[in-house]
Amino acid sequence: MMHTKKYLMAVLAIIFFPVCSNPQPLKSENKILIVYLSRTNNTKAIAEIIQRNIGGTLVALELEKPYPENYQATVEQVVKENETGFLPPLKTKIDSIQNYDVVFVGFPTWGMKLPPPMKTFLRQYDLKGKSVIPFNTNGGYGEGSSFQTVKELCPNSKVLEGFTIRGGIERDGQYLVIKDEKAKEAETKVKKWLQRIKLIKEAP
Repeated sequence: MMHTKKYLMAVLAIIFFPVCSNPQPLKSENKILIVYLSRTNNTKAIAEIIQRNIGGTLVALELEKPYPENYQATVEQVVKENETGFLPPLKTKIDSIQNYDVVFVGFPTWGMKLPPPMKTFLRQYDLKGKSVIPFNTNGGYGEGSSFQTVKELCPNSKVLEGFTIRGGIERDGQYLVIKDEKAKEAETKVKKWLQRIKLIKEAP
């Protein structure tokens, strides 16, 4: 009888071990930081939706020397920064980054790439051992290589599935578009994404 019990326990251990070794859902008590870069406030709108649904500390990335107001001048500056690898210094300071378990990083797509200020943030702060979750707004061409760059800059972090949604097109004079009905649609999409990555429970 004793041998039978031991045998059953061994079999159960083998069956259930793979399940237990899978990544566990993020716990609700995890401290959450939501860092975002937003030029036309569309990314800000998504950051606020995330905060509304799961809480957390919201931080806007600001530069020591802001980009020009003129769109074309900014495009030219960003192209040069990407070519040279220049990382624009941040005015924003986060003193307690070690206290956060989960770090959302939000940004628009610029030239199909991760914006240089977000590269500065990811290089400046040690996110080792944290869950890093990218989210993106774009002009209709998707996130480009930005999510892949986040993974490359966070080699010791657990980078979860990102979220991307169409925002404005500053080049065409479309600024904040995630508002009113579009904000409601965006909230529905964000909730489904947060459910997929186990940060909120699915509705019964």
